[in-house]
Amino acid sequence: MNPFLIDSIGYIALVINLYSMSAKGEYKLRLISLIANTGYILYGVLISATPIIVGCTIAVLLHSYHIRRLRINKNSND
Repeated sequence: MNPFLIDSIGYIALVINLYSMSAKGEYKLRLISLIANTGYILYGVLISATPIIVGCTIAVLLHSYHIRRLRINKNSND
């Protein structure tokens, strides 16, 4: 695969991750971070970087858990 395209995927994930830090509200922050970490996983696979794949997979699982918890709490409060 084209090295420029691979680097572009990494930089796009970085920009999304930086954007998530400006998000207001935990739900939005976690959702955007989940998307960014999914991009990092793709990037890690393309460059064969196991630490990036493992770390971001853990982050995706944690964000997914907290998003689910937030949705359940929101539904129980309605």
